[in-house]
Amino acid sequence: MRQLYFLVPGTTKSYHCGGLWAELKVLELAQSLGVATLVTYQQREPEHLFLADVIRRPLVEGIFVVSWGFHVPKLLAQLRNYPVVYHAHSTGYGFAIPPGVPIVTVSRNSMGYWGQKAPHAPIYYLPNVIGDEFFDQGQPRDIDVLIMARKSSPYLLNTLAPKLQKYVRVEVVDYFVPSLADLFNRSRVYLYDSAHYWAVQGVSEGFGLQPLEAMACGCRVFSSVNGGLADYLDPGLNCEQIGCYDSGYDVNKILRVLNTPTPPVNLEFLQEYRSPQVRKKLYLIWQALDEFFDYQSAHKGDIRPLTGWGIGYQRLQRWGRKVAQLLKKSK
Repeated sequence: MRQLYFLVPGTTKSYHCGGLWAELKVLELAQSLGVATLVTYQQREPEHLFLADVIRRPLVEGIFVVSWGFHVPKLLAQLRNYPVVYHAHSTGYGFAIPPGVPIVTVSRNSMGYWGQKAPHAPIYYLPNVIGDEFFDQGQPRDIDVLIMARKSSPYLLNTLAPKLQKYVRVEVVDYFVPSLADLFNRSRVYLYDSAHYWAVQGVSEGFGLQPLEAMACGCRVFSSVNGGLADYLDPGLNCEQIGCYDSGYDVNKILRVLNTPTPPVNLEFLQEYRSPQVRKKLYLIWQALDEFFDYQSAHKGDIRPLTGWGIGYQRLQRWGRKVAQLLKKSK
């Protein structure tokens, strides 16, 4: 199979985010299956290849994997003569993907988005990975309610947390945590509400790994269900919805979970997100990408992309037919 080049702007502290960690986990899985290399394109780092140097070489072979939201259009233009795959996390950036660029999405929510926006591009679903460290250690839990400040809504931080603090121990984490798995294993309930954050950013929740990691560690999760969270959250069954109608309603539900023994959540569905299963899917997708680029190198595509102009023209035609039918009936 062709070599994979995973493109990220850099790996130092200024680039640290969930998207980078997710990309590095996929790179690690890919390296266990074939040849895969990390390439930076904004910041030169001595331990990694730099994109400008790679494409300057003659006869570069391999597949370039781009993922970094707002950088994607520029990277696609820069790599137009090479096989390129878009590894789609969040949605809503507003750019178009040509039919010759396959899309690998991290959630079914993102797959549905691109299935509508780019129906003629090869599209695959490869979920993010839950690390092996995320499991229920069976230890005592000294934190009643855990909130991670980053991405949390003002409602969660300024309204719900103060109300809950009157009854139980609430830990609001706004500092670096060396081990999230240990923190989740100390907590009984985890609150996550990112809908407000992503609405302000103007893009979607691509996957939402932390609620899944918390569930794997035995936390009861109260969460918003926006974007990629809708892939695996099922309110009333494996989680509860947060920010629903009234803060008092939230408080009552959270206190009931804390004060009443509840049956454990069935976590069999988590296997889909563990390394062995994701690794199998990655191998099959990698094979399919290799086959697609073999075909593409020998054939020019004949399916026209779905464009805004084309959609507008067809809507105008439909409107014209309806007007003609109404005029015909009125005669």
